Amino acid sequence: MKRVHPLQHDMELFWNGIKLGLALSVLTGPIIFTLLQTSIEQGFRAGIMVSAGIWFSDLLFVAVTFFGVSYVARLAQWEGLEFWLGIVGGTILLIVGGSMLLLKPPPMEKLEQPKAVRHSSLLSLWTTGFLINTINPFTFFFWLGVSATLFTKQALKPDQAQLFYLGLFGTIIFTDTAKVGLAKYIRRWLKPQKILLLRKIAGAALLAIGIGLFARAFYPSKENTDGKQGYHHVHDGLHFGQGSR
Repeated sequence: MKRVHPLQHDMELFWNGIKLGLALSVLTGPIIFTLLQTSIEQGFRAGIMVSAGIWFSDLLFVAVTFFGVSYVARLAQWEGLEFWLGIVGGTILLIVGGSMLLLKPPPMEKLEQPKAVRHSSLLSLWTTGFLINTINPFTFFFWLGVSATLFTKQALKPDQAQLFYLGLFGTIIFTDTAKVGLAKYIRRWLKPQKILLLRKIAGAALLAIGIGLFARAFYPSKENTDGKQGYHHVHDGLHFGQGSR
C-alpha cells in the first residue's frame, strides 16, 4: 500500500476545502440575492458589511460544530428542528423581501450618481447578513455535515481539520468579496430604472424562498423527513453539499 506523505495529505485537505468553497459559491439562495442587491444599490462597503455578517455566522457554526459535533448531531435528530428553522427563517426572509418591494426605494437622484450611496446603517447591513445566513436550514446542516465527516468518518485530528476549514472559509471570503466587487462594477452600466428592477427581483426572490421554507416546514418531503438532506449529502462523502446558500 502506497504511503502518503503527511505534507501531501495536508495539501489535499486544504485543496478539498477550496473545492467545496467554490461549489458553495455557485449555489443560488437568499444570500446571493441579498449580497448582489445590496452591493449594486448601496456600494462596496455595504456589500462587505452584509458579507461580514454572513462570515461571522459561518464562524459561529464552525465553532459550535467543531467543539460540540456530538451534541449538535443529537440536536439535528430533533424532529422539530427543521420546522422551527423553516418558520423563523421564512419569517425573516418575508420581512426582508417584503421591505424591498413595499418600502420606499432610495431617491432617484441617489441612484443616478455613478458612485453608490449607502442609505442603511452598517449595523443593520451586518445584521441582515448574519440573520439570513443563520436561519437558513441548509447552513446548519451543511456545517454539521462537514464536522461530522471530518471527525467521525475521516477521523481527522483537530489540526488537520483546521487546514480543511482554512481552505473552505478562505474561499468563501474570497468569492463573496469578488461578488461584491463585481456588483460594484455592474452598477456603472445600470440606469436607475434597472437598479430598481433588480431591487424588485431580489425582493421577489427572497419572498419566494421564504414561502418555500414555510412550505417545507409544514409539508416536509419524504427525503427531508427520512434524513436531513443537507447533513447527509455532506456526510456521505463531503462532496459539494446540496442546498441553497
